[in-house]
Amino acid sequence: QVQLVESGGGLVQPGESLRLSCQAPAIGFNFYRMAWYRQAPGKQRDVVAVITNAGNTSYADSVKGRFAISRDNAKNTIDLQMNSLKPEDTAVYYCNAPTNSGRFLFRWGQGTQVTVSS
Repeated sequence: QVQLVESGGGLVQPGESLRLSCQAPAIGFNFYRMAWYRQAPGKQRDVVAVITNAGNTSYADSVKGRFAISRDNAKNTIDLQMNSLKPEDTAVYYCNAPTNSGRFLFRWGQGTQVTVSS
């Protein structure tokens, strides 16, 4: 099964920014709804941001106004611009394509670690 590849994580101080990127398979990408998720230690994986195939976006309340999801259908990628980062944003970030049935189109990738600490 095809896997996703996330990149761009790192260690930053509170208030700084990071941009994450997710490389997805090319076949059918234009038709997929895509999303970013994150999982902090000891917690469940939660959705952070979603972008439809039409480019409509939605965000978790905790990141509204700070994060922005985008997609490049020519490159089969989605990005997550994260600004004004907070320590509570610390987590492993993943991307995937959610379905209406609650499943995901792809096997989960390795994720990319984001650590926000002073």
